[in-house]
Amino acid sequence: MKYLVLVLLMNLAIFANDVGDNQVTDRETKQSMDNWLSGIFGLQAYKSNYLLPYGYATKVYKSYTPTDRYMNAEAELQVSLKYNIANDLLGLNEAYFLSYTHNAFWQVYSDSSPFRETNYNPEGFVVVPVSDTYTFLHIQSLKLALAHKSNGQGSNKDVVYSNPADNLGNRSRSFNYVYSTLRLKHGALLTDYTYMARLPEKADTDDNPDLMDYLGSSELRFSYFSGKHMYSLMGRENFSTGLGAVEGTYSYPLLNSTYFYAKAFNGYGESLIDYNKEVTKFSLGFSFSR
Repeated sequence: MKYLVLVLLMNLAIFANDVGDNQVTDRETKQSMDNWLSGIFGLQAYKSNYLLPYGYATKVYKSYTPTDRYMNAEAELQVSLKYNIANDLLGLNEAYFLSYTHNAFWQVYSDSSPFRETNYNPEGFVVVPVSDTYTFLHIQSLKLALAHKSNGQGSNKDVVYSNPADNLGNRSRSFNYVYSTLRLKHGALLTDYTYMARLPEKADTDDNPDLMDYLGSSELRFSYFSGKHMYSLMGRENFSTGLGAVEGTYSYPLLNSTYFYAKAFNGYGESLIDYNKEVTKFSLGFSFSR
């Protein structure tokens, strides 16, 4: 049987060699082959894509399982992609997108190197361009989005433990929300103001009803470019509770679309599992998009 497979593979190789690129006359066939060979499928970077091999938090992270013991130091990675599904359906030059962001926190320096937390964030959104050359705001675009965010954990709040000390709290975190982002542009400075509203859930299925008290519904983000350098500063707050977070990042190109990337975070909502715990953390690594 293995010889038959070998002969089949050899014949396929010979056939592929004979049918050269110049003999593919069907335009759609050639385009499909070229897209596959070049890896072009319409996916684009959305938020920053990064790998941060070292991040240090000033407090040890809490474990929600009796067997895990976490450290202050960990790695973090994020993959974020979007896909343009339609354009200009309303005659406003608007663009429609689907996106997915995957954010993982990896306790690579602790025993067995578990993933402490993973957050999943699919979105659907539309971006409407605005040509504001008349006001001091210089509005560039308006974004409207519907999104979901969760950590993929099942609820264990109704589990009965034989040893009450094993109950370290419910691990499930999830919510659905809508948001809008107004983008302004002043020279090399981009300003994004975002307002987020959580969609209501039934009380018996809501694992984290106070989530927005800590995350905050308003976010202001500044992105500034100076030569090859890029700086960002983000602030979130719930004005009723006074809680939120601040985050600063810096990136600089190194080689082949790879950037040096540094991040500092203080506040609530670094990850969903610890949304109600204040975290101060510094991370270093590389990003592959800004």
